[in-house]
Amino acid sequence: MNIVQKCFPCIVLALGGVLFTGCHSRPRIQQETPLSGTIHVSVDESFKPVIDSELKVFESSFPDARVLIDYKAEAACLRDLSNDSVRMVIVTRGLSLAEERYFRDSAKTPVISGILAYDAVALVVNNHSHDTVMTMDEVKDLLEGNDKKKREAVMDGVSATSTVRYAMDSILKGRALGKNVVAARSSPQVISYVADHPDAVGFVGLNWIGDQEDSLELAFMKVIKVVAIKCERCTDKPFVYPFQANIVYGKYPMVRGLYYILKENWSGVGNNFVNFLVNERGQLIFKRAYLVPARMNFDVRDVEMQQ
Repeated sequence: MNIVQKCFPCIVLALGGVLFTGCHSRPRIQQETPLSGTIHVSVDESFKPVIDSELKVFESSFPDARVLIDYKAEAACLRDLSNDSVRMVIVTRGLSLAEERYFRDSAKTPVISGILAYDAVALVVNNHSHDTVMTMDEVKDLLEGNDKKKREAVMDGVSATSTVRYAMDSILKGRALGKNVVAARSSPQVISYVADHPDAVGFVGLNWIGDQEDSLELAFMKVIKVVAIKCERCTDKPFVYPFQANIVYGKYPMVRGLYYILKENWSGVGNNFVNFLVNERGQLIFKRAYLVPARMNFDVRDVEMQQ
């Protein structure tokens, strides 16, 4: 018996072991189901309070499904999606046509996206400030550094964040920010800066100040005030606050959408999380956080308050 014949059983056993291992060591991604598994999601930091609330209810309903969220600037979220660091992001814009083509043709991965809710960019000032109303022209002058009162504009970053992008794209129409624009590292730090500087005007998402039953947001409202913005289409109230009703009726001028983008070519935890966000329970959580749900009807009724 030659050496090949002597070792043949060993070779068969070895190959059998490889085949056995190959059959049972499927990638973790294939074992994932809508009800069990893990997904990493990058989320715009502006929406941390409401997404934390969504996640708490989702994971209590689906205890075997884990959604690991990393809050960061919007541009960083989109980079994570393009380089496959995450399969899902929640940001303030959908995909461009060029991005859709990239994922369809180059990445060979189907991508779905859609709107979840509507948010407002709110302006906040120091609690001792008398500047509690502004026009959009005054907001533009402030952002460009032409403010007559020489105030600072405080953003949650000098670039890459959704609030900065909104200011440059939707308010300044592509013009540069002025030298009076100050960068804070996060929305809570914007509020802290405004609380310590009487001549500062902060730009934050409504999500950080709108919930009057949240203890953190109530603490914020003790040191800052929300600015009312002039409504060009209103006949009853010339200046309006970023309330849900004013967003619904188009009275408040600085409104943006909140979108999900999901890159998942099977039915996994990502699809389940999206379904949760767009259906009744998820939409009610957005409403409870004082955003405007985009996937369910939102009725605004006039009521008389008894003193």
